Amino acid sequence: MSFIIKCLDCGHNTPYYPTSTTCPKCGSQWREAEYDYELIGQTLREQLTSRPFDLWRYRELLPVRKPNVSLSLGEGGSPLVRAANLGMMLGCPNIFIKDERQGPTSSFKDRQASITIAALKEAGITEMVAASTGNVAISYSAYASRAGMKLWAFVTSLVPGVKMREIALYGSQVIKITGSYDQCKQVASEFARQRGLYQDMGARTITSIEAMKTIAFEIAEQLTAALGPTENSKWQTPDWYVQAVSGGMGPIGVYKGFREMKQMGWINDLPAFAPIQAEGCAPMVDSWKKGLEKAEPVTSPKTRIETLATGDPGRAYEFLRAKVNETHGAFESVSDEDAFRAMHVLAKMEGISAEPAAAAAFAGLFKLIRAGVIKPSDTVVVNCTGHTLPAESFVLGDNWSHDVKFPSKDETPQEGLLSALTQVAPERFPKIAIVEDTTEARRLIRRILQSQGNFTIIEATNGREGLEMIQRELPDLIILDLMMPELDGFSVLEALRSKSETASIPVIVATAKELTPDEKNRLGGQIQALLQKGDFLNDEFLEEVRSLIK
Repeated sequence: MSFIIKCLDCGHNTPYYPTSTTCPKCGSQWREAEYDYELIGQTLREQLTSRPFDLWRYRELLPVRKPNVSLSLGEGGSPLVRAANLGMMLGCPNIFIKDERQGPTSSFKDRQASITIAALKEAGITEMVAASTGNVAISYSAYASRAGMKLWAFVTSLVPGVKMREIALYGSQVIKITGSYDQCKQVASEFARQRGLYQDMGARTITSIEAMKTIAFEIAEQLTAALGPTENSKWQTPDWYVQAVSGGMGPIGVYKGFREMKQMGWINDLPAFAPIQAEGCAPMVDSWKKGLEKAEPVTSPKTRIETLATGDPGRAYEFLRAKVNETHGAFESVSDEDAFRAMHVLAKMEGISAEPAAAAAFAGLFKLIRAGVIKPSDTVVVNCTGHTLPAESFVLGDNWSHDVKFPSKDETPQEGLLSALTQVAPERFPKIAIVEDTTEARRLIRRILQSQGNFTIIEATNGREGLEMIQRELPDLIILDLMMPELDGFSVLEALRSKSETASIPVIVATAKELTPDEKNRLGGQIQALLQKGDFLNDEFLEEVRSLIK
């Protein structure tokens, strides 16, 4: 397999040796692999049809001369899932989730570990050092154990204990550093220097960037299968690629994958890149918004999402900034609370449980769509970088479980069970009536409400049925469509307000119709809020619901 390593600073080319981490000409640590793109571009696509859908199907574009299949754990080939419910909620129907939770150790870092360990094994290296906030050390530990290598894993004391124990379970040596992640990296680097050991250097590690680009290859193949090829028979690419970042390695690698495909003539366009950071540690976002060419470090990260707490991204920011600007993308930051809220929305609407760092990417997606940066017609791929594993209690909030005392032997079985069930009876929760004739809209509103709290939700499919249901059930809140058969929303409102028992029930009108002045006057004084469909993720909707059911 023919490839060379090119220095990104002076352009000097050298063969690849994993132990050589700097350019022999200028000393730069920033280098990348280059291949015979003309030859590979002409031949590889036809060969892919007969290969398994995993990371190694692209082996001609990876820096491992003879891939050792015995080291594989089934990395790569993660699903690309259309987020139908999120798309409906956001008014952006072509949202896809690259579900990297499906990797052998449940994160996208498995790609990085698999290729790096394969290259190190090929070079005869038996011991290595890695600094980590959790996921990368877990991945390296799994692959190192399979390859018979020793891993020294340096982690910060903020890494959850369950992750530290998993690292140790694979046989790696865990060194816990009481300090920031940047300080952890400094200690790991000095340890590796003193012992003469190979050290993973994140975005500066050639194999790491090469591993991440396979995400781009897979996305292009999967989008083409979902949407069909382009008019000139090339692979599809999204309009936007969204990922949460700490050091920036992921998007840098994914960009390289899209760039190589364009260079080989496989795709027409590169997606716009949207790297997302936590507000409490957002050196890239803050520096980009200030127009700075170099990142201003964050010396004291203030985020509970420890995997995003890289305060000093170094030159990775410069490279990623260039790629974001080139693709007309955008950096964005989100609060920890926004990320935790996105965890709930993603789990309850799409059945995907993501780690907080991955959820930050979805919170960023929500923010960019609200701001109009991402348009309703855009195709978006969001990298769900890892599984939540054990969900931290502070993410779940209060009242996430209900205790039920099973009946004692002195109670009759029927009485005891009825007594126990009253402790979780849905009647204890606020009752919300949805009156809407469109099935998809009812489902969407119900899912959004369920993702935000415990409610008893009752539904009606037309105005007449809704009026009868409301008069019978007397809900705490009504969400009402205006344009319905048999009895429209205006008539339902008038009937409700004419009866004392229903006159004071608060109503939120949700409509896709642009109301005329006369229609707005008809609603005047009768409703608490008027919202346009497709804007349900807006905080206004959820805040109105919370305020009206108190």
